[in-house]
Amino acid sequence: MKFQQKTAVALVLYALAATNLVANAQTIRIANQGDALSMDPHSLNESLQLSTTGNVYEPLVGRNKDLSLAPALATAWKQTAPTVWQFELRRGVQFHDGTPFTADDVLFSFARTQADGSDMKSYTNDFKEVRKINDFLVEIETKTPFPILPDVISQVAMMSKKWCETNQALTPVDRRKGIENAASFRANGTGPFRLRERQPNVRTVFTRNGTYWGKIEGNVAEVIFTPIGNDATRVAALLSGEVDVMEPVPVQDIERVNNGANTRAITGPELRTIFLGMDQKRDELLYSSVKGKNPFKDKRVRQAFYQAIDIDGIKKTVMRGASNPSALLVGPGINGFQPEAKRLPYDVEAAKKLMAEAGYASGFEVSMNCPNDRYVNDGRICQAVAANLARINVKINLQAETKGTYFPKILRRDTSFYMLGWTPSTYDAHNALNALMACVDDKGAGQFNLGAYCNPKVNELTKKIQAETDKARRNAMIKEAFDLHAADVGHLPLHQQALAWGVSKNVKLVQLADNYMPFKWMSKN
Repeated sequence: MKFQQKTAVALVLYALAATNLVANAQTIRIANQGDALSMDPHSLNESLQLSTTGNVYEPLVGRNKDLSLAPALATAWKQTAPTVWQFELRRGVQFHDGTPFTADDVLFSFARTQADGSDMKSYTNDFKEVRKINDFLVEIETKTPFPILPDVISQVAMMSKKWCETNQALTPVDRRKGIENAASFRANGTGPFRLRERQPNVRTVFTRNGTYWGKIEGNVAEVIFTPIGNDATRVAALLSGEVDVMEPVPVQDIERVNNGANTRAITGPELRTIFLGMDQKRDELLYSSVKGKNPFKDKRVRQAFYQAIDIDGIKKTVMRGASNPSALLVGPGINGFQPEAKRLPYDVEAAKKLMAEAGYASGFEVSMNCPNDRYVNDGRICQAVAANLARINVKINLQAETKGTYFPKILRRDTSFYMLGWTPSTYDAHNALNALMACVDDKGAGQFNLGAYCNPKVNELTKKIQAETDKARRNAMIKEAFDLHAADVGHLPLHQQALAWGVSKNVKLVQLADNYMPFKWMSKN
């Protein structure tokens, strides 16, 4: 091990040891390439964020190990009318401060998701009203029939109305504006783990909730979460036994981790699709050499970018085979996935011809925003894309940065060309259509359609898909919407990445295809 690497590992160890001087069989130390940006469960709709806060906060409807729906803070639910769902709340549940959980917290939490700063608006944008029938019975009325409502709200955490009022956290932390409140650094959920210590980008410590209403299958008493951005340092920390679990394992290190004396790599398909988006709304791009017009409003330019990207080359050289090139913004395992969909062919000459037809034979410059610590090999993928686009005379000014500054920037739509990854949290295509492809409104539709792509027909189909109960008709409409989006070249799909977690051999856990990591299913010998 190089001296610098040893030093980096030692520094990480020092941070971990500060709260764990004596090794404890029930302490699990987890390292990730990034950190949750806030403890507020409504502030950022991002998998690591929701996975982390999901150990502290809970929704009405949860998920089993096979990702099927499971009772959480609601014990039962039923549709009482085409636009009305009724939820029976679990009795005897307490927030971590001892406050009882009731219907008032449900009404407050759903309303909070629509407040300024919320990143969860797309989950509740079609709610018409949430009603309290009594302390343990609520109704949700939607604007149109909503047969997948229980799936949709499985991502919406319940917060204590009393705690938020007392701590001036009535609205979510606004990551776009850098506005913080008490919910950034403290937490009061009903979940199996409590937040004990929060040092952003240094260490977050969770402890087992001794008054949890449900069963905690694992034997973990404490979880110490440490962000380690450097791949080599993160792998070294696992191999040396200083952390018990880490992710992601760089694709080039999977074999090394599997050959470690006390480590193994757990791999599997992930439901996330990585894609590129373009500003299709502004009359002039914010960050481009083209003045007075927006080249991305021209489908020929979008298609030229698509066909200039050597996705198989990226799979081979950057991802080392650990990716599945995609023609859609959803992948296998998502309801509505179209296996027959085909990517546009990689064809540099065709791309050059399209650029010339659009009036950009000599190309142009444009800035590209990418994270370098969120997705597997994200920075290197963007470098490869930039090299590919140089072949059609497009100069990419790559701006790769930590997700802590990246997400607030692109969520403000302060970008011309960007990378994003998306896992439909409902495991249904409607989620991607509503969040990524629907025309942007102020209620949450198109909340992550950061380039403001808009096709009124796709928008109309998205609303019909939400309400349709006949599976065959619904799938036909999903296909039509995806076909229209593909014909528009609304986004540039890249691939589904593979999951790779590094785990000590004395640790048992459950790897979910959505890349969530529930502490309650972890055990350590």
